[in-house]
Amino acid sequence: MERNAFNIAIDGPAGAGKSTIARMAARRLGFIYVDTGAMYRAIALFFLRQGVPAGDEAAAGQAVAGADITIRYQDGEQQVLLNGENVSGLIRTEEVGNMASSVSAYPAVRAHLLELQRSLAAGADVIMDGRDIGTCILPDADVKIYLSASPSVRAMRRYKELKEKGEACNLAEIEQDIIERDERDRNRAVSPLRQAEDAVYVDSSEMTIEQVVEAILAEARAKGLDAGSPASGGQTAGDQAAGGPVSKSQAPGDSDAGDRERAGSDQEDAG
Repeated sequence: MERNAFNIAIDGPAGAGKSTIARMAARRLGFIYVDTGAMYRAIALFFLRQGVPAGDEAAAGQAVAGADITIRYQDGEQQVLLNGENVSGLIRTEEVGNMASSVSAYPAVRAHLLELQRSLAAGADVIMDGRDIGTCILPDADVKIYLSASPSVRAMRRYKELKEKGEACNLAEIEQDIIERDERDRNRAVSPLRQAEDAVYVDSSEMTIEQVVEAILAEARAKGLDAGSPASGGQTAGDQAAGGPVSKSQAPGDSDAGDRERAGSDQEDAG
């Protein structure tokens, strides 16, 4: 009997490592990773090319219908297509990121991308991450995860990433930015950040990347994903990770990153 598409939704605040975790889990399962942040960046690039001013919601609403955005994979690499053009190498600039942040809350923009995102999920096994995947985009997802970590831990992860890139940064400023963004995301008028009632809370503050991925895979198996099916990818003994704190109500921890490899922060985009 043919199995219906299996969908995994991962939500959480900025810097929680959602994209890193989602990509790794998708590879392990053989699922498609739907990078919603890249989709918002692609539509931002479209607006920039069309001369739509940042902050002009009316102009964005009129222009958005002309943007056709799709995601495909070639040789294991994600390609983001804007009206048939591969723009993967053009959407990671600061200018595009700022535009994406401006337009991501516009109802017309979100509605335009919503249809595509749901279409992708209806036809394939996908993992999708963002701010409102389990509450809005895929409310019927088979597995819903709310991934978080304390602001101090997320700030430290970001601080280390920037330092490794040789960029000047201030840990206190990074943490304050994270706290302020959390507040904006939770209180925005359209699709605010919140944990779905049926989502499993995963606090990654004291977990490695592998432990977080394994927690998600365990939840997928518990929700009926056949570990022996082609989609599950099959696991070796080396894939197994020690368990971490996973619950539906546990609050994020406050400890620092420690010496172990913690769940990555990602510089996540609007979603």
